[in-house]
Amino acid sequence: MPVKTITFDFWGTLLFDGPGSDDRYKNRRLSEFETLLGSAGISVTAAALDRAYDESGTYLARIWSASKDVPVQDHVRAILAAVDAGLPRRVPSALMTALIDAYSRPILLVPPAVDNGALAALQALAGGGYTMAIVSNIMRTPGATLRQVLERFRLLSFFKRATFSDEVGIRKPSPEIFALTLRAIGGEPGTAVHVGDDPILDVQGAHAAGMRVIQVTSSRVRARGPQRPDLAIPRLAELPDAIDQLE
Repeated sequence: MPVKTITFDFWGTLLFDGPGSDDRYKNRRLSEFETLLGSAGISVTAAALDRAYDESGTYLARIWSASKDVPVQDHVRAILAAVDAGLPRRVPSALMTALIDAYSRPILLVPPAVDNGALAALQALAGGGYTMAIVSNIMRTPGATLRQVLERFRLLSFFKRATFSDEVGIRKPSPEIFALTLRAIGGEPGTAVHVGDDPILDVQGAHAAGMRVIQVTSSRVRARGPQRPDLAIPRLAELPDAIDQLE
């Protein structure tokens, strides 16, 4: 069956973060939180913010485990509430906006690495007339900021739509996040291929939505059933040829 639509995962497929990135982002976030709150006369220790950040991770993990998501405003409120249950109500709207901004932007200061074959692969696929979109979960950086990262690497313009979990309230591997993206760009599951690295979030999730899947992995594929991709490639440079193989 011909391929008309290609969707892409963000993390681990187009862009990569090292294992220390979350600590770097966390430290920048909490340092700014302490400064912003202090300037508003709200004294919070670094240790209290650190504990609150970790507690917010437990809150997020509980939501994410059900393939649901929330906007990053809720991340910030969860951190503040873990410091003091009444604190979110006492924070003025302008300060809350500043805190959300401080939470969202560290990735722009310490950017991730991009797959060095991504740009050429997307150029080739765009030249072939394929409609492309992103379907991705976020962690703590919102989709709005991830679009800025894509723009920095000259990748954003290739995508007709970028669906991020915090903006639609649904996370992979739910098939609905794939389905709503296809509906938005006029795609059909039978002629769509998803490209991603994770055997559950990407492979199993997209298969459940009726799509074919190309897994980007340097490991030998051993999975069976819904977690086994239709094809596997080690890097995006090989994606145009892989799409040809599926057609």
